[in-house]
Amino acid sequence: MEENELQTREEENSSSDKDYRAELSALVSSTISPKALADRLTDYHAHDIADTLPLLDGAARAKIYRVLDAETLADILENAEDPAQYLGELPLRKRTDVLSDMDVSYAVDYLKGLERGERSILLDLLPGETRKDISLLLSFDEDEIGSIISTNYIEISSSLSVKDAMHALVEQAAENDNISTLYVVDENHLYYGAIDLKDLIIARETTPLSDIIATQYPYLYAHEAIADCVDRIKKYSEDSIPVLDDNDKLIGVITAEDVIRIVDDEMGEDYAKFAGLTAEEDLHEPVKQSIAKRLPWLFTLLGLGLIVSAVVGVFESVIASLTLVICFQSLILDMAGNVGTQSLAVTIRVLSDAQLERRQKALLVFKEARVGLLNGLILGSSSCLLVGLYIHFFKHQTFAAAYAISGCIGAALLVAMLLSAVVGTVIPLFFKRIHIDPAVASGPLITTINDLVAVVTYYGLTYLFLLKFLHLS
Repeated sequence: MEENELQTREEENSSSDKDYRAELSALVSSTISPKALADRLTDYHAHDIADTLPLLDGAARAKIYRVLDAETLADILENAEDPAQYLGELPLRKRTDVLSDMDVSYAVDYLKGLERGERSILLDLLPGETRKDISLLLSFDEDEIGSIISTNYIEISSSLSVKDAMHALVEQAAENDNISTLYVVDENHLYYGAIDLKDLIIARETTPLSDIIATQYPYLYAHEAIADCVDRIKKYSEDSIPVLDDNDKLIGVITAEDVIRIVDDEMGEDYAKFAGLTAEEDLHEPVKQSIAKRLPWLFTLLGLGLIVSAVVGVFESVIASLTLVICFQSLILDMAGNVGTQSLAVTIRVLSDAQLERRQKALLVFKEARVGLLNGLILGSSSCLLVGLYIHFFKHQTFAAAYAISGCIGAALLVAMLLSAVVGTVIPLFFKRIHIDPAVASGPLITTINDLVAVVTYYGLTYLFLLKFLHLS
């Protein structure tokens, strides 16, 4: 009995994870009537149909475009990875109908990619209300909150009764499906507050509407930079947040879906900067664009690398006198780079979560310095022991000479790890101070700077300790 229940549960789980693309491809290629095809397609989730579109040829996609209405197509294309490609395949009239039914932010994204003339033609063909909403979003810069707002929300007046507010909700719900929060404006259309749908439903008709309005509900301004608002958006964790113009008038909302896209874009940009890219890349990016995004950082790092090489050249006499030490240069450089990158990641994570005061910044630097020092002490001692044995048995040096060299290596590793931890913390803090994205202090940059620190530390200690003090050569 238990085995049967387990098997049934596994079958249910596997069906919930089912990939419908092959099934949908076969359905579209079948000879069933257009009406039957439309009915069958609407049984599938829009996301599954969107995932199937890249697998179909142009004729098969055109078949889908013909049988489905504009509202259904809009839902499908909003779930597509590249909606612009499929919108471009639609006849002009169908395209304008679909754009009218899509969320305004998706329509704006598509229109921004068109030539000015084609964009003007499409805008002229769109319904007046849609054209007004799209023009509003297009009036903002791409990095401003106003460029990604949605006009899909419920708005009511503060002067209404609870009963009238319910009527207003019912009337607007046909066109706007974001109904979990209702936004309240005064007689001058100034933002007043928000009402949770549950509070409105359970309120008595005699209850004043003002009693259930949350006047402290968070809001954003349309001209605020998206990057500056991410922390606040994540902190409030609301289904939607109202967006106001400079006169405090409600013009749109940021929805949970927009929040996910914002956070995803920010993470993608930070990841790109960590990797030393000027912008995020994707699988289908042309080679020319990928090269253009990577070359600026590579030229910068090439210049820094040449400086590191030049510094190594300064210690040429040290290397010539004790060639054995060059074998362990990569050990010092790699560990210094790794420690610096770790401190960088911790610092950027802390900066993304909170605004630090001067004392907190000092504590962060002190903490990372202690971590670097203790890790350096542990790894420096270990390397001293192991490298000493290696030099004695494989390089045929006396124990005294072997452990003199390995002691210098251990000390250099300790100092390099300490300094690298401090550098990896101080640089992003400095960038934040001068209003530059700390993620620009990317892994490659920190690693290269720490290479410079490690080279000076390693060969400087070798010169002072092994050549000047112990006179080894």
